[in-house]
Order: sequence, then C-alpha cells, then structure tokens
Amino acid sequence: MKHIPRKRFGQNFLTDDGVLHDIIRTIDPQADDAMVEIGPGLAAMTRLLLDSLGQLHVVELDRDLVARLQKNFDPTRLVVHSADALQFDFSSIPRPAGKKLRVVGNLPYNISSPLLFHLAQIASQVQDQHFMLQKEVVERMVAEPGSKAFGRLSVMLQWRYHMELMFVVPPTAFDPPPRVDSAIVRMIPLQNPLPCDQASLEKVVTKAFSQRRKVIRNCLAGMFTEAELIDAGIDPQARPEAVPMPQFVALGRRLSAA
Repeated sequence: MKHIPRKRFGQNFLTDDGVLHDIIRTIDPQADDAMVEIGPGLAAMTRLLLDSLGQLHVVELDRDLVARLQKNFDPTRLVVHSADALQFDFSSIPRPAGKKLRVVGNLPYNISSPLLFHLAQIASQVQDQHFMLQKEVVERMVAEPGSKAFGRLSVMLQWRYHMELMFVVPPTAFDPPPRVDSAIVRMIPLQNPLPCDQASLEKVVTKAFSQRRKVIRNCLAGMFTEAELIDAGIDPQARPEAVPMPQFVALGRRLSAA
C-alpha cells in the first residue's frame, strides 16, 4: 500500500536515484561502521546504506513506516527504533570498542535546528554527520562572520563542528517536492573545541542575535560592560553578525565564571 506523506512529520521522500547515489558516495559507508539513520522514511537511502554496512540502526517516528521497515528488513541487519529523534538517546546505539557513531539522515525541516542542538550534546561520541537539510539552513550553519546568514546557529554549531556544504539538491528530487532547495552538509566534530559551558554560550548568543540591527554593546547591555566586550576582543560598535565565534566563546566563559 502506498504511504501518504504526512505534513505534520515534515515528510518529503527522496526519490532521485542519481542524488541518492551521490549521497552514498559522500557518506562512504564501511562494513564495520556504527551508523544510525534519522528518518529513513520509505528506505530509499536505507537500502543503499545496507549494501555496504553490516548493520544499520534507524530512528523513525511514523508508526506506519516503522511497521513497514520491520516487515521488509532482516531485524539483525536493520535495527528499528520507534522514537522521536528529538527525545532519542543516540549514545545508546551500540558501538564496537574504539568506534564512534556515524549519523546520517534526511532531516525534517520543521525540527532541524533543535535536532542539531540535541545531537551536539553527544558530539564527542560522533565520528561524523551527513544530513540533508533546507539549503538556507545549511548556509546559516557554514556562514562566515560578516555575512547576513551568520547567526545563532552558525556560532553554536561552529563551536563544536567543522562543517561543509557538499552539494545542492533540487525540489524535483523529492516526492512530494518541497518549495525550497535542499543541501547536503558534512559535520565533523572538533577534537578540541574551545572550552566553554554550553548553556552560558547559548545565553550569550541568543541575547546577542535577538536584536540583529543593534550594535553588540546594546544587544548585550546588562550582561556585559563595554570594557568586558573590549577585553574579549570585541568592538562594542560591531553588529552581532560581525563577531567571530571565538569571541562569543570568550564571553560565554566570562558569563559562566561570574
């Protein structure tokens, strides 16, 4: 029976064989990888991944799709977790000694940012992540300071990952086609991220970018003095999007030490 895509789950199924094979080449799965796929959907990418992997874990919210996956695949090779990825404990995926987790998926656009932040909590246990996301979101993730796309998402993710936009995927590659372009992003956790308390950094960055048109001195008024901004290497007259990630981390450390 044909599965009807559910809007509330943000379901847009990738159907273009050429794009699917491009993604698999980008991921380059190996037989002994500990890999988890988020949102396998109709298993178009799942099947190709299993051609190379010994075993694959998948996390799927839609119970109809869970039942379909469990019916169509050998449970010793495809381990299906019926769960909300935003609540799922990805560190619970079993891994051989010395192996880190590889995470892949066509992420629902409506939960992409919170899901990325959820996964950042286990970045030290992850080898890499390859995701299909809305192109605009990927552009924000990889944006350089000074660009209009640079913001909260840029700072918080660049603090933990090296990221690269791999290639763009047009709406015609999906069923149903979304209204926007998509892109594949590669995320590799940094071995030695700048030390900082994540909650403190989050507070600073959220406040800084809440009023983008103001200079950062005014955005962070009540949290830091002008002298403290200068001490962190920040021009008080700069706009938030012009401040590089390391300077935000310096402010996060200052806040957590207060």
